Amino acid sequence: MSTTVYDSFLFRDMFGTPAMREVFSDSAYVRRLIDTETALARAQAKVGIIPAEAAEDITRKADFDSLDLERLRAETEIVGYPVLPLVKQIADQCGDAGHYLHWGATTQDIMDNAVMLQCKQGVALLAAQLDRVRDALRRLAEEHADTVTAGRTHLQHALPVTFGYRCAVWLSALDRHAERLEQARARALMVQFGGAAGTLASLGDGPEGLLARAALAEELGLADPAITWHVTRDGLVELVSLFASVGGSLGKIAWDVMMMCSSEYGELAEPFVPGRGASSTMPQKRNPISSELMFAAAKLLRDKSSTMLDATMQDFERATGPWHLEWATVPEAFLLLSSSLHQAEFMLSGLEVRTDRMRSNTLLTGGLIVAEAVMMDVAPVLGRNQAHEVVYEACRAAIETGTTLEAELLTHDDLVRHLGAARIKELCDPARYLGSARAMTRDVVGRR
Repeated sequence: MSTTVYDSFLFRDMFGTPAMREVFSDSAYVRRLIDTETALARAQAKVGIIPAEAAEDITRKADFDSLDLERLRAETEIVGYPVLPLVKQIADQCGDAGHYLHWGATTQDIMDNAVMLQCKQGVALLAAQLDRVRDALRRLAEEHADTVTAGRTHLQHALPVTFGYRCAVWLSALDRHAERLEQARARALMVQFGGAAGTLASLGDGPEGLLARAALAEELGLADPAITWHVTRDGLVELVSLFASVGGSLGKIAWDVMMMCSSEYGELAEPFVPGRGASSTMPQKRNPISSELMFAAAKLLRDKSSTMLDATMQDFERATGPWHLEWATVPEAFLLLSSSLHQAEFMLSGLEVRTDRMRSNTLLTGGLIVAEAVMMDVAPVLGRNQAHEVVYEACRAAIETGTTLEAELLTHDDLVRHLGAARIKELCDPARYLGSARAMTRDVVGRR
């Protein structure tokens, strides 16, 4: 019976994806342990540490399907780690070649490499998901580059913007995250092979140890670091911290979308699927479920990042516990971000954009959203300070009487004489005061 949302029959696809769960499943992890052991044998054979025939036998005979998994589980609980119990079973499978299995390695070497291989697969999945979300945002930004909507600061109308501009702002952050993910992939995914204290002393004082590590890195498709990293966990911390940052950017999108989906705004709706977001008591409800899950994932990812920072503080040449924090935290971080990206792709790809409602909402304050535009145009005529006073008084009167900014400005004879009624009407159109919003939107959309 499952006990967490990550493996729950009910909730698992709301807090992860099937593809990412498979990457971090028990069976996949044990297979990656075996992959590491066989790759180590091949690497050591290449540099002459063990016989080539032994490496061939180990690679051919090490078999996940022949393992006694219940025995492996029970012995892992006793030992505290799965590698020793696994090596015993694999060595038996390999016969005489089993004497060369796990040569010069320590438990953490094998476990860290297995995690690196999982991370390598997981990052590839996340990168592809992130690209699809970026594509969905790019389409929205391009399509709505001219769709005027209310820009809001402190939840109040500020100045007009376009919905495309807002989408491009969201997209710009994810574009930077995609770049960061590629950089982290190259920097953080490192091979681990150091032996008992990280010095490769079990392989002697010659070059064989470092040559074997380089060959292992090549076998596994991981970077070969300058020095053993088994107590400097910054690579994994970087990945999980980056995931928290990406999750936060997705959470910002979710928060904006949820607000714009509210009945009072009515500017957006998540894709319609019969029954999705429904209430058991209120038939009219259509809750923004994807955005809610993205928002929750952002908060949970922040917690994972904090835990990983704790795990990075390890003592001397083998930690006395912080390592264990990673076993729970790393898989959950991958699951959470994969879920958030999945929800984002679904939501943004089918987002209902209600352009008429956006336009009408910009007029809710009777044109006050363009007060700055009017002031800046009037300033050369009346002077900056007097222009501010005139527009300020017009805004105050419009608020108190329930009229519009345009109507109040038209009562100012000097203003009408200098500008004319037509110019005042033009200045009060939100679409006329968008600054460089369109240009910036198209710049972001054009970048790949």
